[in-house]
Amino acid sequence: MYKVFIDGQEGTTGLKIFQRLSARKDVQLLNIEGKDRKNMDVRLEKICEADVTFLCLPDQAAREIAFEAPQNARIIDASTAHRTDDAWIYGFPEISGNQRDLIRQSNRVSVPGCHASGFISIVRPLIENNIIVKNTFLSCTSITGYSGGGKPMIKEYETITLGCKTNRMADLDSSDGLKSPGLYALTQNHKHIPEMKKISGVSKSPAFIPIVSDYYSGMLVTIPIDVKMMSKEYCIEEIVRLFNEFYLDEMLVKVITLNTKEKKGMLYANKMAGRDDMEILVYGNEETVVISSRYDNLGKGASGAAIQCMNIMLGIEETTSLVQPF
Repeated sequence: MYKVFIDGQEGTTGLKIFQRLSARKDVQLLNIEGKDRKNMDVRLEKICEADVTFLCLPDQAAREIAFEAPQNARIIDASTAHRTDDAWIYGFPEISGNQRDLIRQSNRVSVPGCHASGFISIVRPLIENNIIVKNTFLSCTSITGYSGGGKPMIKEYETITLGCKTNRMADLDSSDGLKSPGLYALTQNHKHIPEMKKISGVSKSPAFIPIVSDYYSGMLVTIPIDVKMMSKEYCIEEIVRLFNEFYLDEMLVKVITLNTKEKKGMLYANKMAGRDDMEILVYGNEETVVISSRYDNLGKGASGAAIQCMNIMLGIEETTSLVQPF
């Protein structure tokens, strides 16, 4: 029986992890009373007692508790705080041949960001195979469900769905604002960009276009590449082959052939909702190759990835309690 402590289980990611692990017979969840949720000493006691601790906290709170925790305590941080910290291992086991071993051997693992997961899953293979150079300027569009904004955004969208008005409606151009896709991070300073650059291997920040839309969960990250920007003029079939080789034998990341509906021109961002796997799709034409990564922002983009890392660290079957219908 493994003891697990979730520090911050009231948030969206923490609650999802709690719900998943509550159903497992090999896990004992260590509870903390409401009055002690911000008590550093009590939380440190739980961390020391646990086999693994999840940090589902704001960045500064995650940094503070991680600093105070003993080095032999195994910690998985779901915040942005440590994703570019060299002392922490990045929790995306599929991005290199030895990443799983690094996760397994580490006491400090940082869970990837939801938008970053899609970008990295596309760009890392391109860099590793020398298809593009590190200073290639890329454009990335990422469409997400509103659950990615946490409890405040979920409440806001679902209040609108019920036909009620919120105080924020006064700031919108129209009362129907939340019923249409919304572009944000307009100044190109989204908090995921540093990890997107570092882990993918690019040296130039991409033009990042995140869009939140009126559906609960699911994410579609898309990058177009001018064939003339590549090290040679690769065709779509060659890119598909290279991605298949990169993700060969991976259980949770697969390269998918477009189905009949998608060939007619539609990719839906919520297709992977409720799942913990990820699919890579390659399409386009002779001049422009387009690559999309599709998954659930709450699954492979958050709690699913966190539990995958826990399973690896504890030596448990990697996909235990994960949903992956491949």
